[in-house]
Amino acid sequence: MRALLVDRSTPSGLRLGEAPMPEPAPNQALVRVAATSLNYGEVKVGIEQAPEGTVLGWDAAGVIERPAADGSGPAAGTPVITLAADGGWAEYRAVDTDLIGIVPPEADLGAISTIPVAGATALRALHRVGPILGKKLLITGATGGTGRYAVQLAKMGGAHITASTGNPAAHAESLHALGAHRVVSEPSESGIVDGVLDMVGGPQLVAAHDRLAENGTLVAIGHSTAEGEHFPHGAMYGNEGRHNRTIATFFLLGCQNLAPDLTWLAERVAAGDLDPQISWRGSWDRAPEAIESLLGRTLHGKAVLDIA
Repeated sequence: MRALLVDRSTPSGLRLGEAPMPEPAPNQALVRVAATSLNYGEVKVGIEQAPEGTVLGWDAAGVIERPAADGSGPAAGTPVITLAADGGWAEYRAVDTDLIGIVPPEADLGAISTIPVAGATALRALHRVGPILGKKLLITGATGGTGRYAVQLAKMGGAHITASTGNPAAHAESLHALGAHRVVSEPSESGIVDGVLDMVGGPQLVAAHDRLAENGTLVAIGHSTAEGEHFPHGAMYGNEGRHNRTIATFFLLGCQNLAPDLTWLAERVAAGDLDPQISWRGSWDRAPEAIESLLGRTLHGKAVLDIA
């Protein structure tokens, strides 16, 4: 089968080539991939660190080619959304059935492919914050794929949303359209909030933590700054107004029962309730172009590769 292979002799670190067809385990289905979406982490870190010839790719949408031998999961011919640690940048991938969501018929599989990491991460992060109806939320790095899903899902949950982005003048209109009530350039401008979804890490996470109200939760999701978090003395005091504040982390593939989440998110995107915010789409032979834009921070939202 054809696949995008790690090849650091090329400028992008990838090349289209031939890879062995995956052999599914009994609890895995073989999926014929129609589209995949790119995530900053896999493009930045994955290509740098994976062995030569590796097939990367966390997100993929397609059709069940061969159902799981143990009888779990969808039947052959079912359109699906899939999540795995690798293998999405190929014509076929083998996926655990508990990481497969069912997609409504006739849905755009390119749009659906944006969901697994960005959409499911945003959804599970909001679960970590707790009930959000009427609560004040700060979402940092809100212009990225996960941030844009988080804004929309928080709006659906009834939160009052402050979105933080490095360039409010350029992105305020689009973030307001997604559901943000305020758009600021720094977490320090948000006021006191009940919860934070942080996509950035480093000094921004520290500043966002300082905005947490009593019983508030900060969920650390992204680490795009590649900087450490250095809290000043007193930041962790639990005195009046700062009692019971929490910093939470999680690993998406370590979460249980993701298949229903993926199915629900696919239904919402197919129905138009969630906008996947695709800002780049093209054939997978144009992957280097998309990767350059993603790494150069000129691409806000999601990049989708159609698998020819």
